[in-house]
Amino acid sequence: MSTTAEPVAASARAQSAEREVVLEVRDLRTRFRTFEGMVRAVDGLTYSVHRGEALGIVGESGCGKSVAALSVMRLVEEPPGEVRAERMHLGQTDLLALGEPEMRRIRGNEISMIFQEPMTSLNPVLTIGRQIAEAVRLHQGLGDREALDKAEEMLRLVHIPEPRRRLKEYPFQLSGGMRQRVMIAMALSCNPKVLIADEATTALDVTIQAQILELINEMRERLGTAVVLITHDLGVVAETTERVVVMYAGKKVEEADVGPLFARPLHPYTRGLLASIPDLGGAVAGIAERKRLAEIPGIVPALTNLPPGCTFADRCPHATERCRASYPPLEEVEPRHWVACFEARRLAEDLDG
Repeated sequence: MSTTAEPVAASARAQSAEREVVLEVRDLRTRFRTFEGMVRAVDGLTYSVHRGEALGIVGESGCGKSVAALSVMRLVEEPPGEVRAERMHLGQTDLLALGEPEMRRIRGNEISMIFQEPMTSLNPVLTIGRQIAEAVRLHQGLGDREALDKAEEMLRLVHIPEPRRRLKEYPFQLSGGMRQRVMIAMALSCNPKVLIADEATTALDVTIQAQILELINEMRERLGTAVVLITHDLGVVAETTERVVVMYAGKKVEEADVGPLFARPLHPYTRGLLASIPDLGGAVAGIAERKRLAEIPGIVPALTNLPPGCTFADRCPHATERCRASYPPLEEVEPRHWVACFEARRLAEDLDG
């Protein structure tokens, strides 16, 4: 995977200085009040995305990836949720300062989101054409005829055959891959600055998954849309993104360009994720020995009762008493490579040795 990722990362470094920041999130904290206590779903997350860039956010289920995206979209219900951030800007717009009417004008227009399951995200009693046209009429002020023409254009753009006929069909008449293409068409219909794809290929088979990822990348290059790709699939990250944020128990534990992250993972959690991936290269060539996949021992701590130190300490083979006593700061251990781990520099030296 790292071989493919290296050219992407090199391209990202070369272009980053020329691209404007379209989404900036600083110290995002999202909490939920429950009967068991306060759930710190997102705890101090910081990242930024440049125009035309693809940023991957990865981690185990429950680490806060989707809640962070919903927080940016202002779709977390308050109460029981509570969203706070030092800064959450879309371009020059402060998203936290906007009321709900202003946010409705921005959602689907300047920032869009593809949700995990298209069958539950699409309205089953409305035609595909009506659902796409609704967003265009709302945000671009087009009439019914012009909005349907725009919907047909978007279906053609995402490579759906016979787009005129598909406008009159309902979600149940389409395959999973086609429904996901419809979701992408809806998300991109108003040329948003930022597209958040939350596990957009999870329910699809690998062939359709590859087509959807290729389509998202094509739209990114054609329209200059920034993409935030949320996934637990590191293979998708390696093939699709330029930078990666790794989350664990609501916190960012590592961030780097995709090539260095795969070649030199410096956080034990990231190493554990990469070690759990099957190595099919040798197996395809018929030379690999069968071996047991590595696993990360233990379980994720309850977000209502987090330990005082590093949240990964109880599962980490490199943890010390210092790790259990206090949480490590996020430091730039290598150029453009940030890690929240007291042992990161020693692990980097071990890789060099």
